[in-house]
Amino acid sequence: MAQRVLGLRTTIYKVGDLAAAKRWFTDAFGTAPYFDEPFYVGFEIGGYELGLLEDPTDPTAKTPNVLTYWGVADIEAAVSHFQSLGATVHEKPTNVGGEIVVAGVKDPWGNVIGLIHNPEFKGGG
Repeated sequence: MAQRVLGLRTTIYKVGDLAAAKRWFTDAFGTAPYFDEPFYVGFEIGGYELGLLEDPTDPTAKTPNVLTYWGVADIEAAVSHFQSLGATVHEKPTNVGGEIVVAGVKDPWGNVIGLIHNPEFKGGG
Protein backbone atom coordinates (compact mmCIF):
# COMPACT_ATOMS: atom_id res chain seq x y z
CA MET A 1 0.00 0.00 0.00
CA ALA A 2 1.31 3.46 -0.90
CA GLN A 3 2.10 5.78 1.96
CA ARG A 4 -0.49 8.57 1.85
CA VAL A 5 0.86 10.83 4.59
CA LEU A 6 4.36 12.07 3.83
CA GLY A 7 5.05 13.87 7.11
CA LEU A 8 4.81 17.28 8.71
CA ARG A 9 4.96 20.20 6.28
CA THR A 10 3.35 23.22 7.95
CA THR A 11 2.25 24.34 11.39
CA ILE A 12 0.07 27.45 11.54
CA TYR A 13 -0.39 29.69 14.55
CA LYS A 14 -3.34 32.09 14.64
CA VAL A 15 -2.51 35.54 15.98
CA GLY A 16 -4.42 38.73 16.77
CA ASP A 17 -1.82 41.10 15.30
CA LEU A 18 0.01 39.74 12.26
CA ALA A 19 2.67 42.50 12.17
CA ALA A 20 3.53 42.12 15.87
CA ALA A 21 3.53 38.33 15.57
CA LYS A 22 5.86 38.50 12.57
CA ARG A 23 8.37 40.47 14.67
CA TRP A 24 7.95 38.16 17.67
CA PHE A 25 8.37 34.92 15.72
CA THR A 26 11.35 36.39 13.83
CA ASP A 27 13.05 37.02 17.18
CA ALA A 28 11.87 33.75 18.74
CA PHE A 29 13.03 31.49 15.91
CA GLY A 30 15.98 33.63 14.78
CA THR A 31 14.97 33.85 11.13
CA ALA A 32 13.05 36.24 8.90
CA PRO A 33 9.97 35.09 6.99
CA TYR A 34 10.45 33.90 3.41
CA PHE A 35 6.79 34.68 2.59
CA ASP A 36 5.30 37.92 3.88
CA GLU A 37 1.85 39.01 2.74
CA PRO A 38 -0.97 40.87 4.55
CA PHE A 39 -2.93 37.60 4.84
CA TYR A 40 -0.14 35.12 5.72
CA VAL A 41 3.46 35.08 6.95
CA GLY A 42 5.59 31.97 6.40
CA PHE A 43 8.92 30.98 7.94
CA GLU A 44 11.14 28.04 6.94
CA ILE A 45 12.29 26.33 10.13
CA GLY A 46 14.56 23.32 9.74
CA GLY A 47 12.87 22.19 6.54
CA TYR A 48 9.32 22.78 7.79
CA GLU A 49 6.90 25.68 7.51
CA LEU A 50 5.74 27.82 10.42
CA GLY A 51 2.83 29.95 9.25
CA LEU A 52 1.00 32.88 10.83
CA LEU A 53 -2.64 33.72 10.12
CA GLU A 54 -4.51 36.66 11.60
CA ASP A 55 -7.35 35.69 13.92
CA PRO A 56 -9.18 38.04 16.32
CA THR A 57 -9.92 35.28 18.87
CA ASP A 58 -9.13 36.33 22.44
CA PRO A 59 -5.88 34.53 23.43
CA THR A 60 -7.40 33.48 26.76
CA ALA A 61 -10.17 31.64 24.90
CA LYS A 62 -7.75 29.37 23.00
CA THR A 63 -7.25 25.78 24.07
CA PRO A 64 -4.17 23.69 23.22
CA ASN A 65 -6.05 21.15 21.08
CA VAL A 66 -3.20 20.64 18.57
CA LEU A 67 0.41 20.62 19.66
CA THR A 68 3.46 20.72 17.42
CA TYR A 69 6.90 20.13 18.89
CA TRP A 70 9.91 22.01 17.50
CA GLY A 71 13.26 20.29 18.01
CA VAL A 72 15.86 22.00 20.19
CA ALA A 73 19.37 21.08 21.29
CA ASP A 74 19.01 22.52 24.83
CA ILE A 75 15.45 22.57 26.15
CA GLU A 76 16.15 24.68 29.26
CA ALA A 77 17.89 27.34 27.14
CA ALA A 78 15.06 27.25 24.58
CA VAL A 79 12.37 27.76 27.24
CA SER A 80 14.38 30.64 28.73
CA HIS A 81 14.78 32.21 25.27
CA PHE A 82 11.04 32.14 24.60
CA GLN A 83 10.31 33.49 28.11
CA SER A 84 12.71 36.38 27.48
CA LEU A 85 10.47 37.34 24.55
CA GLY A 86 7.30 37.32 26.64
CA ALA A 87 6.17 33.70 26.31
CA THR A 88 4.80 31.98 29.40
CA VAL A 89 5.54 28.42 30.44
CA HIS A 90 2.69 26.10 29.53
CA GLU A 91 4.48 22.86 30.41
CA LYS A 92 7.80 22.82 32.23
CA PRO A 93 10.55 20.57 30.79
CA THR A 94 9.58 16.96 31.46
CA ASN A 95 11.43 13.76 30.68
CA VAL A 96 9.08 11.46 28.76
CA GLY A 97 11.44 8.50 28.45
CA GLY A 98 15.08 7.90 27.66
CA GLU A 99 16.77 11.18 26.81
CA ILE A 100 13.59 12.74 25.38
CA VAL A 101 12.47 15.93 27.14
CA VAL A 102 9.44 18.03 26.16
CA ALA A 103 8.22 21.47 27.23
CA GLY A 104 5.67 24.00 26.07
CA VAL A 105 5.39 27.78 26.07
CA LYS A 106 2.51 30.06 25.15
CA ASP A 107 3.17 32.92 22.76
CA PRO A 108 1.57 36.34 23.39
CA TRP A 109 -1.47 35.22 21.32
CA GLY A 110 -2.16 32.14 23.43
CA ASN A 111 -0.74 29.53 21.03
CA VAL A 112 1.17 26.64 22.61
CA ILE A 113 4.62 26.14 21.07
CA GLY A 114 5.91 22.68 21.89
CA LEU A 115 9.65 22.16 22.32
CA ILE A 116 11.37 18.79 22.26
CA HIS A 117 14.90 17.56 22.81
CA ASN A 118 14.99 14.14 21.17
CA PRO A 119 18.48 12.87 20.28
CA GLU A 120 16.86 9.72 18.85
CA PHE A 121 14.94 11.61 16.11
CA LYS A 122 16.69 11.37 12.75
CA GLY A 123 14.09 13.16 10.57
CA GLY A 124 14.54 16.25 8.40
CA GLY A 125 15.63 19.26 10.41
